[in-house]
Amino acid sequence: MAVRIAHVVGARPNYMKIAPIMREIEAAGTGFEQFLVHTGQHYDSALSDVFLDELGLPEPNVNLGVGSGSHAKQTAEIMTRFDEVIDDIRPDWVVVPGDVNSTLAAALVAVKRGIPVAHVEAGLRSRDLTMPEEVNRLLVDRISDLLLTPSRDAGDNLRAEGVDDRRIRFVGNLMIDSLVRLLPAAEARWPALQELIRTDRYVAVTLHRPRNVDDPQSFAVIQAALHEIAKDIDVVFPMHPRTRARSGAELRSSKRLRILEPLGYLDFLALQAHASAVLTDSGGIQEETTWLGVPCLTLRQATERPVTISEGTNQLVPLETAAIVAAVSEAVERERKTMRVPELWDGRAAERVVVALQSVISKS
Repeated sequence: MAVRIAHVVGARPNYMKIAPIMREIEAAGTGFEQFLVHTGQHYDSALSDVFLDELGLPEPNVNLGVGSGSHAKQTAEIMTRFDEVIDDIRPDWVVVPGDVNSTLAAALVAVKRGIPVAHVEAGLRSRDLTMPEEVNRLLVDRISDLLLTPSRDAGDNLRAEGVDDRRIRFVGNLMIDSLVRLLPAAEARWPALQELIRTDRYVAVTLHRPRNVDDPQSFAVIQAALHEIAKDIDVVFPMHPRTRARSGAELRSSKRLRILEPLGYLDFLALQAHASAVLTDSGGIQEETTWLGVPCLTLRQATERPVTISEGTNQLVPLETAAIVAAVSEAVERERKTMRVPELWDGRAAERVVVALQSVISKS
C-alpha cells in the first residue's frame, strides 16, 4: 500500500521548497502518494497561480482559503480546516516547510492526530523571539519527527536544544534546488524585464515584514533612505499594493525609483541575478543572493541564516536612514568577491529529502 504524504504550503516561499520534493518523489517512483494542501495564508490567487505554474506544481488537492487575520485567528482557522482535511486524505506523513503560521498549524494538527511530521528547513534560529516566525520554528521543531536541515549550524542548534540526533538529517537547501533548475528560464525573461525597468544598473528592493512596512516610523526611515539611494542609482521595488498605499508622495515621485507590481518567481529571480545589490527583509532572498553572488543588505536585527553572512554575500543593516544609504553605496561600489556557496546548496537537496523519508518510513 502506498504511503500517503500531505505537503502543506501557505506562503509563496513554501512553494519553492515543496516543488523539488514533489518532483523528486514522482521521478523516483517511491510508491508515495502525494497530496498538496494550500492553506490560503497568502491568498493573492493570481500571483499564487503564477508561482504554481512556474514551479511546475500541480493544482492543490485542497485549498483551505484561510486568508489574512491575526496570528491567533489565522493559526486557529488553519488548524480547524486542516483537521477536517485529515479525515479525507488520511495521510501517513505530513510535510511542512518553513516557519509561517501554516507550518505550525498543520504540524500541531498532525501531531495531535498521531501523524508523524517532517519539517523542511528545520533548525534555523534568529534568537529573536519578537519575530513570530522564530516562535513557529521552535515549536514545529520540538514536535516534528524528522528534521530536515539546510545547513550545518541548523543541526547544531537542534542538538544544543536537546534534540535526538536520530531525528536530524542534513539535506541542504531546497530553495536552491528551485533556483538551479529555473535560473535558465529566469534568464530568458531578463530582456523583457529589462525593457520594463529601463535600466541595467540598479538596487532591487523587497520588503514585507510588518515591523518595516506596517510601522509608520520605520517605513518613513526606509523611504527616506530609498529616496537618497535613488539620487545615485536606479531603485527597482516590486511593491505589494498594501505597502504602496502606505508609501509617501516623495517616494512615489522619485524619478529613479521604479515601483512595480509584485513579480512572479522567474521575473524576481532574474531581477535579483542582475542587480548591483538587493535590499530586503526576506529570509529566502538572503539565500538566493548568496548562491547568485549578489550583495544582499538585510533590514533586520538578526538572521536565522547566519551562513549567508559567514559564507555568503549578506550583511545585516540597522533601521537607520544613514546606515541603509551607506551600506547600499558600499555594496554597489565595492568589487564583487568570490563567495563560497554553503555546503549542499547544490540543487540536489530534494534527492536527500526523499532518501531520508524512505529511511525513516521503512523503520516505522
